Amino acid sequence: MAGVPRWARTAALTVPLAVLPSGLWRIATECFPALKGSGDTGRGDLPGWLPGEVYVIFLSVLSELLAFTAVGLIAAWNEVFPRWIPVLRGRRVPPLAAVVPAAIGTVVLTVIWTAAFAADFAGTTLRGDPTPSGYPGEAGGWKALAYYICYIPLLLWGPLLGLVTVAYWKRRHNAVRHVTH
Repeated sequence: MAGVPRWARTAALTVPLAVLPSGLWRIATECFPALKGSGDTGRGDLPGWLPGEVYVIFLSVLSELLAFTAVGLIAAWNEVFPRWIPVLRGRRVPPLAAVVPAAIGTVVLTVIWTAAFAADFAGTTLRGDPTPSGYPGEAGGWKALAYYICYIPLLLWGPLLGLVTVAYWKRRHNAVRHVTH
């Protein structure tokens, strides 16, 4: 996309890649139970009617789709509505329609993942309960290492989205200002 700084393009394309390892870890633990900790049932607080495998795949796919929206902030389809959208096709996307959700996502993701890792390293859950027995981070050895390698990149999701959001706002705000002057 013309006018997108190289660093913003790199940041936007890095977001889905930063989220991917955690989804792959979740799916791998469903396919290969040996990756789970010894006491980990994998059920958490899921209702009995929801199969864990379905939840894990849904969560992984949803996370990746949400992460991919960062790419929209550097793509043409976030400046002009695509042809396949009735009524809106060809019209300019109002910058705030992208900036507000992206800014909210930036704050929420940064707070959630920072709090999750702070709690994890303190040996508690986000609710303050002790981490359950068999928790991957407490398994030690290669299981813990693989878990952290897959989950630590999530700390980048919020800040990278924030950088791309600022770049989008500056580019679109300057474009609107040049058109009106």
